[in-house]
Amino acid sequence: MISHGKDIKIFTGNANPTLAVEICKIIGTKLGESEVKSFADGECSVSLYETVRGSDVFLVQSTCKPVNDSLMELLIMVDACRRASAGRITAVIPYFGYARQDRKAKSRDPISSKLVANMLVAAGVDRVLTMDLHAAQIQGFFDIPVDNLFGNPIFVDYYAKKFGGRAEDMVVVSPDVGSVARARTFAQKLNMNLAIVDKRREKANQCEVMNVIGDVKGKECILFDDMVDTAGSLCNAAKAIIEVGGATKVYACASHGVLSGPAIDRLEKSQIEELALLNTIPEHPDAARARIKYLTVAPMFAEAIERTYQEISIAKLFN
Repeated sequence: MISHGKDIKIFTGNANPTLAVEICKIIGTKLGESEVKSFADGECSVSLYETVRGSDVFLVQSTCKPVNDSLMELLIMVDACRRASAGRITAVIPYFGYARQDRKAKSRDPISSKLVANMLVAAGVDRVLTMDLHAAQIQGFFDIPVDNLFGNPIFVDYYAKKFGGRAEDMVVVSPDVGSVARARTFAQKLNMNLAIVDKRREKANQCEVMNVIGDVKGKECILFDDMVDTAGSLCNAAKAIIEVGGATKVYACASHGVLSGPAIDRLEKSQIEELALLNTIPEHPDAARARIKYLTVAPMFAEAIERTYQEISIAKLFN
């Protein structure tokens, strides 16, 4: 018997319904009956077709493209649940949009991720469940509990099976200095060495010079990042690893495949053998052309949701 005596209800918006269905199948419950649509003028409309009174409600919604529509859908779903007397509302946000606007880079910049956190709390969210925030400090932008899951174990399991005993002879490469800590943790779990791609512009209006810090010569490498947006940095890093560092093959992985603009074309022409992405954002229709493989996060989110519902620790998922 669950200590708080509530039943569990899972709803989804239009951002990533496939993932929500997969999570429900693993938990063994059905997806809540609801409708999220737009009026002719673009306003978002939410209708819940089953009771949520006293329930432990989980709203699965990545705030991915179209980011603002996805965010408004989530906020209005939260408001609908709050006004219907839901017992507790957890926003399950596999990909947290606006996460890159986490600080003031120059004068008069907004800190948009803090604003989004304020909006979610004001709407009535009781806790947030997300994955691989671009900046860890975003957890502190909320005045409610935030569980930031790591995609690291999924990639570790995938590459350990894919390369087996060869894994120890490979090198994990961070595409920039900012991702070193994340890449180091990944490399340690696979018993791989670590290298870093350092890019710098020597003079104004000159092309960036790419240097590889670490020994990758004659090695197979795995580029490790948290997200791929236009794929420019990732493809340039792969090129530097082979042409400057002397690596033989380059694989890549990232938690969130935003894949904006020229990303697919760049990946198709790149020297990356395979790009592994998590399905925190729906699969891109041209993924096969860009040699993209998607790995599911549904089991991890399903376990986190079950543990949250049963009021038991989810610390196990961080190890």
